[in-house]
Amino acid sequence: MSGSFRFSISLSPLHSNEFPRIPVTKPRIHVPVPKPMTVALSKVVSPLRVAAPGVMIAAAGLEVDRVTEAELKENWFRSTRRTKIVCTIGPRTCEFEEIEALAVGGMNVARVNMCHGTREWHRDVIQRVRQLNEEKGFAVAVMMDIEGSEIHMDDLNEAESAKAEDGQIWTFTVRAFDQPSRPERSITVNYDGFAEDVKVGDELLVDGGMVTFVVIEKIGPDVICRCTDPGLLLPRANLTFWRNGSLVRERNAMLPTISSKDWLDIDFGIEEGVDFIAVSFVKSAEVIKTLKSYIIDRSPGSQIGIIAKIESIDSLKNLEEIIRVSDGTMVARGDLGAQIPLEQVPLVQHEVIQLCRQLNKPVIVASQLLESMIEYPIPTRAEVADVSEAVGQQADALMLSIESAMGQYPEKALAVLRSVSLRIEKCRREEKHWDVTNLRIISSSKLDEISEEICNTTSRMANKLKADAILVYTKTGRTASLLSRNRPDCPIFAFTPSTSIRRCLNLQWGLIPFRLDFSDDMESNLNRTFSLLKARAMIKSGDLIIVVSDVMQSIQAIKVP
Repeated sequence: MSGSFRFSISLSPLHSNEFPRIPVTKPRIHVPVPKPMTVALSKVVSPLRVAAPGVMIAAAGLEVDRVTEAELKENWFRSTRRTKIVCTIGPRTCEFEEIEALAVGGMNVARVNMCHGTREWHRDVIQRVRQLNEEKGFAVAVMMDIEGSEIHMDDLNEAESAKAEDGQIWTFTVRAFDQPSRPERSITVNYDGFAEDVKVGDELLVDGGMVTFVVIEKIGPDVICRCTDPGLLLPRANLTFWRNGSLVRERNAMLPTISSKDWLDIDFGIEEGVDFIAVSFVKSAEVIKTLKSYIIDRSPGSQIGIIAKIESIDSLKNLEEIIRVSDGTMVARGDLGAQIPLEQVPLVQHEVIQLCRQLNKPVIVASQLLESMIEYPIPTRAEVADVSEAVGQQADALMLSIESAMGQYPEKALAVLRSVSLRIEKCRREEKHWDVTNLRIISSSKLDEISEEICNTTSRMANKLKADAILVYTKTGRTASLLSRNRPDCPIFAFTPSTSIRRCLNLQWGLIPFRLDFSDDMESNLNRTFSLLKARAMIKSGDLIIVVSDVMQSIQAIKVP
C-alpha cells in the first residue's frame, strides 16, 4: 500500500455533446473536504507482454508509440516536446523506411500535397503511414492538402527544378506543349486569363518571390519576361503579379476556392480516410461550411478535420469567421507574403496564433521555416530564430514543406525543429513563464461552459501544484483540446478509445495521445492506467497527477501509489 493524496471537484454526469451520459434535472457542484492523507489500494493487472524492439506493446488495450515511451523514460514528464511537427512527404521521404525514420524523429502529422504526384502515388504513401501506425504503434495523422484555384506553373515536364538566371528571357504562356515541341525556357500557366490580366512592366513573382520576373512584352497568349531576381523554379509553383507596388488580383479573385480537380481529390481523401483536409486560399467561412456538409453527406460519421490555410488577402478580411468554422488553421507564410507586404507577415502570424488559441483551434506555422536545409545540412541562424519565435508564441505545430519532401536533409531538418522546440519550451518553464492568457468563453451552452471552466481550473491547479502531468479520459477529444488550449506547464496524457481521435489529437500542443478502452468507473480506470504506465516505467510512485474526465466531469489531484 502507498500513500495517496486526493482532492476532487466533481460534477454529476451531464448531458451534452462532450458528456453524453445520464441527464439530470439540476447540475450540482460538490466539493468534498480534502483529507490530509489517505491510503489507497491499487489493483494489480497482468504484466505486459515483452515485444521485439520497435514494436508496439498493446497489452490490456493501451497503445502508445515507442518514441513517446522512450522519451518519457529518458527525460521524464517535463522534458517531453509540446510543439507538434508536420512533415510533407515527397520523393525524398515516400518509402516505408523513410516515413518510419521521420516518425522516429518526431513527425506527428504526415502531409500529402495534391499539387504534386498522382492519386495512386499518394494512396501508396497513405497506406504506408497506416501500416506504420498499425505495426509500430505510432499515431501519425495524415493531412491531405488540396491545390485550390491558384495561378501556378506546370510541372516542368516532370523535371525536379529549373534554374532562372539573372537577365534571362522566359516565356509564360497558356498554351500547352508536348515535350518535343516545347520551346526553351517556356512555362505553361494554368490560368486562361493570365495574358489578358498582366501588363508590360508588371512584376511576376514565383513562389512568393523566390524568383522574380518583369513583363517586357505580350504576344497573343504569350507573356515575355526578363528574370530580375534569379533562383530555382519548382514544379507547379504559384504565381502572383504586382503593378505599381500593389497585388494584381482581377479575375484571379473570382476563381472558386475549391476547383473541380479539388473535389475529385476530396473524394479520394474521404475514400482513403485521411484525418485532415487542408484547404488552400480560403476566402470565406462559407467555403468551409460547404465542404463540411459535403463530407458529412458522402461519409456520415466521418471525423475528417478541415484546416483553413490563411494565405491571401481575402482570408485576412474574414479571419475570425473562417477560424470559427474550421477545425484548425495553417499560416501559409510563403503565399501570404506574396500578397501582403513582407513586414506584415510576422504580425499576421502572431494574430492568427492568438486568435486560434482563443477559439480553441490548432494552428500550424508553415512555409520556409528551414528553407536553406533544402540544400545544406544546417540551418541559418535567422531560421533558428524564426522557429524559436513560433515556438515561443506557442503555435500548436510547425511544418516542413520542401525541406522534407525534396530536400537533401529531411531527417536533419526534422531534428532541428525538434531540438529547437525542446530548448525554447524548457527555457519558458525555467523562467516560470507560465501562460496567463485571459481566454474567452467559447461554449455555446451552459453545460459546455461548465466543462470549459473545469479544464481552465485544471490547468491552473496543475501549474500551482507543480503537477507532473495531467491525465484526461475523453471519448470525443474536446476535453483534451480544451486542456491544450490552456498551455499548462506539464504534459497532458490523453486517453481515448478511438484510434482516429487519437491521431487527430496528435496535432495539438502538449497532448500525448494513448488509445485505451475505459469504463465509466473512474476508480477502476485510474488503477488500471497507473498499473499499465508504471509497468512501462512511464510514471513512478509519488508523481503528482491531475485527472480529468468527460465521463464524470471531475478533477482529481492524485499522488501515484
